[in-house]
Amino acid sequence: MRMIIENVAFPSGQHCETTAIGALLRHEGIELSEPMLFGLGEGLGFVYWDAKNMDFPFLGGRSKPMRITRTVAERLGLDLRVQETGSPRKAWQNVTDALAAGRPVGLQLDCYHLEYFTSKVHFGGHFVAMHGHDDDRAHLIDTAQQGGSVTTSLASLELARNERGPMTARNLSFTLSAAGPRPSLRSAVLESVRANALDFLNPPIANLGHRGIGKAARQVLRWLDRSAAPSRDLPLAATLMERGGTGGALFRAMYRDFLAESASLVDDDTLRAGHHLYAEIAPLWTEVSEHIAAAGSSGDASHLAHASEILTDLASREHHAMQVLSTVRAA
Repeated sequence: MRMIIENVAFPSGQHCETTAIGALLRHEGIELSEPMLFGLGEGLGFVYWDAKNMDFPFLGGRSKPMRITRTVAERLGLDLRVQETGSPRKAWQNVTDALAAGRPVGLQLDCYHLEYFTSKVHFGGHFVAMHGHDDDRAHLIDTAQQGGSVTTSLASLELARNERGPMTARNLSFTLSAAGPRPSLRSAVLESVRANALDFLNPPIANLGHRGIGKAARQVLRWLDRSAAPSRDLPLAATLMERGGTGGALFRAMYRDFLAESASLVDDDTLRAGHHLYAEIAPLWTEVSEHIAAAGSSGDASHLAHASEILTDLASREHHAMQVLSTVRAA
């Protein structure tokens, strides 16, 4: 049975969760840029995570999965309905019920199983928007890098949704709807900026926030020895940092753009100062990724020394930038 909701899209999306949110909100008639969605969702963060059962350390440049979605819904006064289940049959029913009601559905899943993904890496914190299916294929909206409007077999979608491991969810699906009057976007922006800054400045453990960047600066020096296959692992980590956002480059550029858009919406010197600081910060993350990639391809540890120096500087710069942004006042 074919069931397709037409005109569901979010062109040129760069990050999976904001792309999925953007597609769902556009269907509701709410048009917001991807940087604005990321900033309203208080998405900027950092985590350095390593464990004995991990092949290679994980660097995350944003908040944990679903937090952006939940915070955007709260800031904009939207109705967010989230469903999770350990049953693949019930999980499919949750999706088809929403589609039958005329609503596209956000899904959290492991991108490893999606047939259109060219890079086969397990990542359980991936998001797509599903807007329909036919007898054997699901119709999805993913990032521009992954093809935008794409399809995958229903069998592969079930595997992706039901995967278990780090950052996975239990067949999670969600819908967003504009239930009533929306708060002022100006107020939502200022509240999100202040809350994101305070969260970044006060990490509960040393792996997170500005402290996590400092830890990454120390640990990256050991990466050639940490990896069983440096020529594979280090360039992959660099690519994810630059294009996928794990580590910082993509998300710092996105937050820079959010602050620029916010400063055009709200006449506030603090926002302008924060934008200037993140405009300086974002390209430094690109330099880090370039040094990490070069270390992996060449085996030359001096590149990791350079990456470490820049990360140490970034920990200080981001701490200062967030101190500035934490002083923004509510409208």
